Amino acid sequence: MSEHVFTVDRPILAIDIGAGTQDILVYAPGRPIENSEKLIMPSQTQVIARQVEQVTKVGRPLHLAGRLMGGGASSEAVERHLAAGMRVSAHPDAAGTIHNRPERVAALGIEIREDPPNGAGIVELADIDLDRVGRALAQFGVSLPDTLAVAVQDHGFRPGSGNNEVRFEYLQSLVDAGGLLSRMVFRQPPAGMTRMEAIAQAYPGVYLMDTGAAAVLGVRGDPIARDMIDAGGAVVVNVGNMHTFAALVKGDRLYGLFEHHSHGMTAELLDRLVSRLRRGSLDPESFRSSFDGHGAAYSPDYHRDGPFDRVIITGPNRNIARPLGWYEAAPFGDMMLTGSFGLIDGVRRFDALANTTR
Repeated sequence: MSEHVFTVDRPILAIDIGAGTQDILVYAPGRPIENSEKLIMPSQTQVIARQVEQVTKVGRPLHLAGRLMGGGASSEAVERHLAAGMRVSAHPDAAGTIHNRPERVAALGIEIREDPPNGAGIVELADIDLDRVGRALAQFGVSLPDTLAVAVQDHGFRPGSGNNEVRFEYLQSLVDAGGLLSRMVFRQPPAGMTRMEAIAQAYPGVYLMDTGAAAVLGVRGDPIARDMIDAGGAVVVNVGNMHTFAALVKGDRLYGLFEHHSHGMTAELLDRLVSRLRRGSLDPESFRSSFDGHGAAYSPDYHRDGPFDRVIITGPNRNIARPLGWYEAAPFGDMMLTGSFGLIDGVRRFDALANTTR
């Protein structure tokens, strides 16, 4: 199989951050990508949830330090701490993890303050803990590469708009202006993408992608999947722990997509959504109201380059789709690293595009 599309000229630390796991790949040029160091570890929101639970267990006030990160398990643990009748405070930067609007955070009973109260248990919020990753790898004589690439699922924030509205506008932007896969990689986060902004502030020069877009690139590490995409086009479906992302892809272009919550997802529902995505009948407004989805988006010319009659499935909950008989991609033999492989290819694509536009 041709692997040149995943070849980059320098080492890269790729971290694909999901709701359940953070999937870590250390890429080094000049060796088979299958021999890369790999870690599938609990995501930071899971790690922080456990740290919050320990503070709750000992009955101390809780102070959230650090910066904005993804919520989910960590936010739920904070809510349980409050429900137990214990105090919570948060640094202004960390408070955005609970809600983007400070007044909503305060309404929950969380005090926003710079310094922790006396006696508080302090939990540091961040989507990435490179110190911990570095220490783990150092035990095996592996150094952290200088180049960092990260994928997150970012709802974003814009005053006066709901999170799902901002998220949908971002998804639409992925298919606008030609839908080139190379334009789904960023050094400067798109406007309003607060998780990406927090990571970029902590790690200047980082390469950033959305988790769904990273999965779309990553499946190309499977030769059968790549042939499907490059020939007649395919629907790539990533069934994650919290969200299901599906995209119409042909060659190096994205023609349409939808994003839905994974909870409550069934084979029947997924089959119906994918069929409607192919037909172009997922109206964005009705998709959100009728299917509880984040959004659906199409390129104006998607009908011309279809029919996208093959379906490629990936993600930790891909077993949901198994009864449908769709092709299960295993890029470089490792499905769980799909997004991380996509990040490596994303760096290559970003650099190539930057070189052609200089």
